[in-house]
Parts: sequence; C-alpha cells; structure tokens
Amino acid sequence: MGLLLIIIYMAFISLGLPDSLLGSAWPVIYRQIDVPLSWSGIIFMIVSAGTVTSSLNSDRLTKKFGPGVVTAVSVAMTMIALFGNSISKSFIELCLWAIPYGLGAGSVDAALNNYVALHYASRHMSWLHCMWGVGASVGPYIMSRALAHNENWHMGYRIIGLMQLALTIILVLSLRLWKKGEEGNEEKVEHIALKDVVKIPGVLEIMLSFFCYCAIEQTTGLWASSWLVNFKGIDEVRASAFASLYFLGITIGRGLSGFITYKLNDKQMVRLGEGIIFLGILCLLQPWSDDICLYGLIILGLGSAPIYPSLIHSTPDLFGKDRSQSIIGVQMASAYVGNILMPPFFGVIARSLGIYLLPYDLIILAILMSLMHERLRRRSVC
Repeated sequence: MGLLLIIIYMAFISLGLPDSLLGSAWPVIYRQIDVPLSWSGIIFMIVSAGTVTSSLNSDRLTKKFGPGVVTAVSVAMTMIALFGNSISKSFIELCLWAIPYGLGAGSVDAALNNYVALHYASRHMSWLHCMWGVGASVGPYIMSRALAHNENWHMGYRIIGLMQLALTIILVLSLRLWKKGEEGNEEKVEHIALKDVVKIPGVLEIMLSFFCYCAIEQTTGLWASSWLVNFKGIDEVRASAFASLYFLGITIGRGLSGFITYKLNDKQMVRLGEGIIFLGILCLLQPWSDDICLYGLIILGLGSAPIYPSLIHSTPDLFGKDRSQSIIGVQMASAYVGNILMPPFFGVIARSLGIYLLPYDLIILAILMSLMHERLRRRSVC
C-alpha cells in the first residue's frame, strides 16, 4: 500500500500541474493567435463543462473499470490534451483540446478522492490536496520559464505533457497495486441515478457546502487583488503579492491539517476551518489597518485549507461506502459549478454596486456553508 500511496500523491500533483497553465500563458497566447483577451473564458467554460459531465458519470465508470484504470485513462486524456495545446495555432484548436482535458480532469478527481476516502486516513486526504497545490504552483513556474524563452508557450504545454506521459506509464504499470489495495476492502458499490442521489438525506446539504466552499476560494482568488487596489488603495504589486498568499495559505494549511487530524476528526476539522475563515473575513472588514487586511487573506487561506479534503473524507462515513462514489461525483460537480458561476457573479455585483462588497459576499457564502454543514450532520443517514 505504501508504493500505491506514493503513486496517488504523484497523481494529485499531476492534477494541479495543468490547472493554471492557461491563465499563466494567455497574455501571450491571445496576442499570438489574434483573439480578444476575454476569450479565455470560453476555453475555461468548455473545460468546466467537461469536468462537470465526467464527475457526474465517475461512479458508473469506476464501477465498471475500477479506480486504477479510470485514473490512468483520465491522466492519459489530459496528457493528450496538453500535447494538443502544444501544437495548436488557432483558437478553435485550443477549444477542441479543452474537451478531453475537461473530461479527463473530472473523472480522475472524483475517482481518486473516493479511493483515498475509502482506504486512507484523513491526514492523507489533507496532504494529497496539499500536493495538488504544489502542482498548481509548479505548473505556472514551468510555463513562465518557457515564456521567458522567446514566449514559447507551446514548449510549456509540451513539458507538462511529458510529465503527464511519464505518470500515465507509471499508472498503467501500477494497475496490479490498485487491485491489491481493493483486497479485503470490497464493498458492493451501488450505482445511483442523479435524480435518486439528490434525494438521499444530507446530499443537497453537502452539495451546497462544496458549492459555497469553491465559491469562496475562487471568488477570493479572482477578486482579492482588485479589492485591495480599488477599495483599500493598496499598491498593485503589494496587493498582487498578498493575494497570491491566499493560495499559499491553503497549501501550507493542508500540510498542517494532516498533522492536526491526529487529534481532530473530519467534523471538527471543518468547523475549525470555518472559524478561521470567519476570522479572516473579519480582518478584511476591519477599517483600521491595511496590514490587517493583507494578513487576513493569509488567514482566510489557512481556514479554507481543511474544509474541502475533510468533507470528502467524511463522505463514506456519512453516506455509506457503497454509495460514496456516486455522491463524491455529485460533490465534485457541485464544486465545479461553484467555480464557474460565483466569481463572474461577484463581477456583476462589483460592477453594479461596488467592489467594496467582496467581504460581505464571502461572509454570506461562509454562513451558508456553515449552516449546510451543521444540517448535514443532523440529516445524514450513517
């Protein structure tokens, strides 16, 4: 099981590697392919639609082929998409390659999260999601080095594609380990139609919890720097640096959370994270010190850290191991919908009413997430 766990850690790093590549390279890409700056949103929507679709079908695929095969094929699909991007010369080509990338990313995310939730302790879920943060940080660095060399964004995609190819080969060679990992842990996996999944007590609550969490994460990531500059009057360079520390806080926080889980269970970890999130938002709301606002973003990241992995890890215990794959697939879909809808929604609020409302938007989402989590604990059947 030790070797398989190392491979799963590598797979989580690979999940993060491509996630920020488009954003990192787009300032160069859109000029070279001669399209409007805003068209990156179209590619993002195609990827997101694929991730939602594959997440909702992950239980069917995992039941039929097993988590090892689903993971290997999904990583292979993202690898093919990355190599496709590395030879693309038009916007249409980038849109077409976004389809296999989105489909692959959603399947592997749901399959891996369920497998770890079933077979490993909560600390590994925190550390694995920390590895995603490592990958999400390394990917833009590799792209930045490629861009520094004659703005060669194709090479950036090609390097990440080669890394995904190596992981695909490792995953194929490790398929026997996945089967051994299942021995002694067999459960009668139940495929449940979507309309029946949402009827299970507690599922709507956990879907809304994931929706709100990802809305907080992505809205903060997209708008924090603009809020600091346009509302607080902070220098652009300083604001950008502290806004990026929000995600660093998440990554470091997940590393620390793995150790805290030795003392606290999943429910307590979620509540701890929610409390720290409220503290971070209060730091943003206080009117006395700009420095406290800046450090509030780091606190917000630390509070965000344990919520996502702890909610996932608690799913088999809350709903039963036989239904966890179906429910985790729905959770992932809800998370992606939150990613897609809520940052642009706040953009509408900011344009209509003012960007100063960012902390109030975040606190409403945090309150709703906390209420749904408490209601989930009362309504879940297991």
